[in-house]
Amino acid sequence: MTQHLAAPATPDSGTRTDWWRDAVIYQVYPRSFADGNGDGMGDLKGIRARLPHLEDLGVDAVWLSPFYASPQADAGYDVADYRAIDPMFGTLHDADAVIRDAHALGLRIIVDLVPNHSSDRHDWFQRALKEGAGSPLRERYHFRPGKGPDGELPPNDWESIFGGPAWTRTTDTDGTPGEWYLHLFAPEQPDFNWEHPAVRDEFRSILRFWLDMGVDGFRVDVAHGLVKAEGLPDIGHHDQLKLLGNDTMPFFDQDGVHEIYRSWRHVLAEYAGERVLVAEAWTPTVERTAHYVRPDEMHQAFNFQYLGTHWDAAELREVIDGSLAAMRPVGAPATWVLSNHDVTRHATRFANPAGLGTQLRTPGDRALGLRRARAATLLMLALPGSAYLYQGEELGLPDVTDLPDEVRQDPSFHRAQGQDGFRDGCRVPIPWTVEGPSYGFGAGGSWLPQPDGWGELSVEAQTGDPHSTLELYRKALQTRRNQPGLGAGEALEWANAPEGVLAFRRDGFVCTANTTGETVRLTAPGELLLASGPVDLSADGVDLPADTTAWWAV
Repeated sequence: MTQHLAAPATPDSGTRTDWWRDAVIYQVYPRSFADGNGDGMGDLKGIRARLPHLEDLGVDAVWLSPFYASPQADAGYDVADYRAIDPMFGTLHDADAVIRDAHALGLRIIVDLVPNHSSDRHDWFQRALKEGAGSPLRERYHFRPGKGPDGELPPNDWESIFGGPAWTRTTDTDGTPGEWYLHLFAPEQPDFNWEHPAVRDEFRSILRFWLDMGVDGFRVDVAHGLVKAEGLPDIGHHDQLKLLGNDTMPFFDQDGVHEIYRSWRHVLAEYAGERVLVAEAWTPTVERTAHYVRPDEMHQAFNFQYLGTHWDAAELREVIDGSLAAMRPVGAPATWVLSNHDVTRHATRFANPAGLGTQLRTPGDRALGLRRARAATLLMLALPGSAYLYQGEELGLPDVTDLPDEVRQDPSFHRAQGQDGFRDGCRVPIPWTVEGPSYGFGAGGSWLPQPDGWGELSVEAQTGDPHSTLELYRKALQTRRNQPGLGAGEALEWANAPEGVLAFRRDGFVCTANTTGETVRLTAPGELLLASGPVDLSADGVDLPADTTAWWAV
């Protein structure tokens, strides 16, 4: 479908400058946010109906995970048509309505873009298979003859992020084995060849299609993966997943990606309203991440180093300092995030001992995890730059760690030697009401089973409760907007504090975060604005409890 609808106005169009530097951006995972037609699967109508919740929460923008036409081999990250909506989510008119309603509420819309690979059902790939070796369409992907006497071995030793080899062999029309094609993820996700001009032209056209629809930006999936090292050289090492994030791989973080994003920045400059590009870029260092947000490239990049940091004052301070220092030379804002659709929710990560990674299957100490999660959120929202929230974290949702294996749908779960495959736990549909079918998610149940008692954590249950996590988020985001010293910025001033406590100053503001397991006595820096838990104030100081963050006006 290629129909262009009239572009809705962008919030604050022509009046606000650099809105993205201090934006709080809320990630919606469409399958699991709200179901508008009662089929058990979240959709665009459901999102549209629940936009007022996001306005009330106080976020600035909404990032929508993929809703494109897709066979759903990887929850929509296998795109068959970048200009069409998958019927399970609705229609292009539904997308238009979401964008228009969001803008009317003062919310911006950022959509996911998946440029590293398409679905194997994409028209280009299907035609390339049908036409066989030598087809010009095969040059738009990475087709190669195999090694060995009969081409029976993959072209190189690259391994898929989801496990197994990163190559799948085709079958020619006469039934004989054919060439191999590259897929860094599932076999249903063949990688594009970004050296081919048709690929580059196509994605510039896709950008314009959605910009014409009125979207305010793009979150670029696997932004570090588009360009592969010349010649596709062997790595010479197995268990390559263990190297990711530590070494520069021949299929990730190649310098050639930056030329692509500079050309995209020119496309965005054609449109009013400060449209933005956000990089999902896994790099060995935060300094390498900064390359993606130079002034003529992207506007933001996810800070995965921060997401993976333990609830430990010394570790947090090191990552905060490193993040701010890396972004400062390129003039980009730091970003901060604690959860997303690919990792265990931070209320559960912080409930478990440190060092277990970001995909867990153990619930840990629920009370401890929630206490730390609330404290970590206030710390994150006090830092200079932009922050990302993942749907349901404002409810303090834990990961659902006890899903039966037979209901899991993460494609990497059943693949050996790949990701752990426990991402379904953070994708369970969120609760809106105390009772009712699927706790208000929709009238027809939910595509992943929700835990008993899920309604106790719902929006309905927490609204109006001054001690609830939802009201803490609402108050925090309101305070963040009202405090001149919060939001955008490039620096903070650390203050002296006891071991295990973080204390820093910004203009007219102080944040204190106790990451220890014991109450700490402090001098009250000023007037208490907000705290993640009860604090004991007296004339001669403040007792800051274990795993608690407090905000102060000075």
